[in-house]
Amino acid sequence: MEFNYITTLGLVAGVLTTLAYLPQVIKTWKSKSAQDLSWSMLIVLCIGIVLWLVYGFSIQDIPIIAANVVTLILASIILALKIKYQNGAS
Repeated sequence: MEFNYITTLGLVAGVLTTLAYLPQVIKTWKSKSAQDLSWSMLIVLCIGIVLWLVYGFSIQDIPIIAANVVTLILASIILALKIKYQNGAS
Protein backbone atom coordinates (compact mmCIF):
# COMPACT_ATOMS: atom_id res chain seq x y z
CA MET A 1 0.00 0.00 0.00
CA GLU A 2 1.34 3.37 -1.00
CA PHE A 3 1.26 6.09 1.65
CA ASN A 4 0.06 9.43 0.37
CA TYR A 5 -1.76 12.41 1.82
CA ILE A 6 -5.11 10.58 1.75
CA THR A 7 -3.67 7.67 3.74
CA THR A 8 -2.03 10.12 6.13
CA LEU A 9 -5.32 11.99 6.51
CA GLY A 10 -7.07 8.71 7.28
CA LEU A 11 -4.45 7.74 9.86
CA VAL A 12 -4.64 11.14 11.60
CA ALA A 13 -8.46 11.01 11.65
CA GLY A 14 -8.32 7.48 13.02
CA VAL A 15 -5.85 8.41 15.75
CA LEU A 16 -7.92 11.41 16.85
CA THR A 17 -11.28 9.62 16.93
CA THR A 18 -9.72 6.62 18.65
CA LEU A 19 -7.97 8.69 21.30
CA ALA A 20 -11.31 10.32 22.08
CA TYR A 21 -12.24 7.13 23.98
CA LEU A 22 -9.16 7.19 26.22
CA PRO A 23 -10.45 9.85 28.67
CA GLN A 24 -13.63 7.80 29.16
CA VAL A 25 -11.62 4.66 29.88
CA ILE A 26 -9.49 6.54 32.42
CA LYS A 27 -12.49 8.23 34.06
CA THR A 28 -14.43 4.97 34.32
CA TRP A 29 -11.44 3.15 35.76
CA LYS A 30 -10.62 5.85 38.32
CA SER A 31 -14.21 6.45 39.43
CA LYS A 32 -15.04 2.73 39.41
CA SER A 33 -18.39 3.68 37.92
CA ALA A 34 -19.89 3.33 34.48
CA GLN A 35 -23.42 4.01 35.65
CA ASP A 36 -23.93 6.95 33.29
CA LEU A 37 -22.93 4.93 30.23
CA SER A 38 -25.75 3.35 28.27
CA TRP A 39 -25.64 -0.41 27.70
CA SER A 40 -27.25 -0.04 24.29
CA MET A 41 -24.77 2.64 23.22
CA LEU A 42 -21.79 0.48 24.20
CA ILE A 43 -23.17 -2.63 22.51
CA VAL A 44 -24.16 -0.82 19.30
CA LEU A 45 -20.76 0.92 19.29
CA CYS A 46 -18.88 -2.39 19.57
CA ILE A 47 -20.98 -3.97 16.81
CA GLY A 48 -20.37 -0.93 14.60
CA ILE A 49 -16.62 -1.09 15.21
CA VAL A 50 -16.55 -4.80 14.32
CA LEU A 51 -18.40 -4.01 11.08
CA TRP A 52 -15.88 -1.23 10.31
CA LEU A 53 -13.12 -3.80 10.84
CA VAL A 54 -14.76 -6.27 8.46
CA TYR A 55 -15.09 -3.45 5.92
CA GLY A 56 -11.48 -2.32 6.45
CA PHE A 57 -10.16 -5.85 5.94
CA SER A 58 -12.34 -6.35 2.87
CA ILE A 59 -10.87 -3.29 1.18
CA GLN A 60 -7.45 -3.73 2.81
CA ASP A 61 -7.45 -0.19 4.23
CA ILE A 62 -4.75 0.16 6.90
CA PRO A 63 -6.07 3.39 8.48
CA ILE A 64 -9.56 1.90 8.93
CA ILE A 65 -8.19 -1.37 10.29
CA ALA A 66 -5.68 0.23 12.68
CA ALA A 67 -8.06 2.82 14.06
CA ASN A 68 -10.85 0.34 14.61
CA VAL A 69 -8.66 -2.31 16.24
CA VAL A 70 -7.58 0.21 18.87
CA THR A 71 -11.09 1.67 19.18
CA LEU A 72 -12.53 -1.82 19.70
CA ILE A 73 -9.98 -2.47 22.45
CA LEU A 74 -10.87 0.79 24.21
CA ALA A 75 -14.63 0.30 23.79
CA SER A 76 -14.29 -3.28 25.05
CA ILE A 77 -12.42 -2.04 28.12
CA ILE A 78 -15.24 0.42 28.82
CA LEU A 79 -17.81 -2.36 28.35
CA ALA A 80 -15.84 -4.69 30.65
CA LEU A 81 -15.60 -1.96 33.30
CA LYS A 82 -19.35 -1.37 32.99
CA ILE A 83 -19.91 -5.07 33.67
CA LYS A 84 -17.38 -5.11 36.52
CA TYR A 85 -18.75 -2.02 38.25
CA GLN A 86 -22.47 -2.65 37.75
CA ASN A 87 -24.52 -2.46 40.92
CA GLY A 88 -21.76 -0.45 42.60
CA ALA A 89 -19.36 -3.41 42.82
CA SER A 90 -15.67 -2.59 42.66
